[in-house]
Amino acid sequence: MRIDILTLFPELFPGPLGESIIGRAAKNGVISVNAVDVRQFAKDARGTVDEKPYGGGPGMLMIPEVLAEAVESVKGAKSTVILTSPRGEVMNQKLARELAKEEHLILVAGHYEGVDQRFIDLVVDREISIGDFVLSNGNIAAMAIADAVIRLLPGVLGDGESAVEESHSMGLLEYPQYTRPPVFRGVKVPELLLSGDHGKVAEFRKREAERITRERRPDLWEKYLIAELNKEVKK
Repeated sequence: MRIDILTLFPELFPGPLGESIIGRAAKNGVISVNAVDVRQFAKDARGTVDEKPYGGGPGMLMIPEVLAEAVESVKGAKSTVILTSPRGEVMNQKLARELAKEEHLILVAGHYEGVDQRFIDLVVDREISIGDFVLSNGNIAAMAIADAVIRLLPGVLGDGESAVEESHSMGLLEYPQYTRPPVFRGVKVPELLLSGDHGKVAEFRKREAERITRERRPDLWEKYLIAELNKEVKK
């Protein structure tokens, strides 16, 4: 997969995307991440990329022509153009798996007050938000989206089960996990995990995942119950 991130701050990249698991994936040729400086497509010597909005209002809007040409400089026949936006569909694990099937993602990191709507209508395929809050710009959001997608690609994670059993992958939050020592500051690892009975361990982990999801994310718990009910109906 190739990911191009269009940004006004190319010096921020690769940043976290150049380290650890994602960094190794890039070195191994599994993924190619490239930062494109949007300002190089400005039409004046000052590098202007924003203008005041028609109709008045606070802030500045990114100029559609500049952004469009930046996208077109890297866009191919199989590219998907994504704009980071607080009004977009909310990023989740299902969406990450969907995007991981793409060959080329172009992530446009929004900035200022927003982006001219004509650029969104004519060039953007999807608007994606990473949550119900507002950041000063879309660079962190672009990094988060890229990270969530890249780690799902074949050959990125060392253990093939890692992406299967973690939070959200099965519709539940992840169960508690423990490692050595068996006793830490007076707190013992649950005895069942030391039993060697893999069936009982799996049951314990599922119960704990259900408990934590029910307590912490009732919205996810409701969706999980509906999904489980649908499975039973289809049997």
